[in-house]
Amino acid sequence: MPLSEHEQRQLEQIEQALYREDPKFGRLVRSSDPRVHYKRKLVQALIGVLVGAGALAAGLVTHRLYLEAAGAAVLALSLVWMLVSWRRHAARTRPAPTKVSPARSGGSSKPARSGQTRRARLMERMEERWRRRQEGDRRM
Repeated sequence: MPLSEHEQRQLEQIEQALYREDPKFGRLVRSSDPRVHYKRKLVQALIGVLVGAGALAAGLVTHRLYLEAAGAAVLALSLVWMLVSWRRHAARTRPAPTKVSPARSGGSSKPARSGQTRRARLMERMEERWRRRQEGDRRM
């Protein structure tokens, strides 16, 4: 479930405070962040694309078939790797599509409770508990 803009800002503020307090811990946490891995893979794939394109161009200019083949292979593999990395990253960050059940089309007067509203209520409860904890009220 993606975070709202407000929650995202709060999370970034907490992360920045943690990084300032303990830089070693910050490096450790950053190394496990999927965004960092995605950016690293993207840069590596871009470098692979550049190397592959360069080798392909060099093979075309020098009429070396093995250099053309190697360049084309590196270029193609880098592009596939970039696409796969992008899709995985998008799948992690994009919300899952909600399923609408056609069975509830009857004359029921009670509105269908979707998963999104349940998640919203859960988040509200969790935020309320967090606020109480921050204020010092330990009972829940």
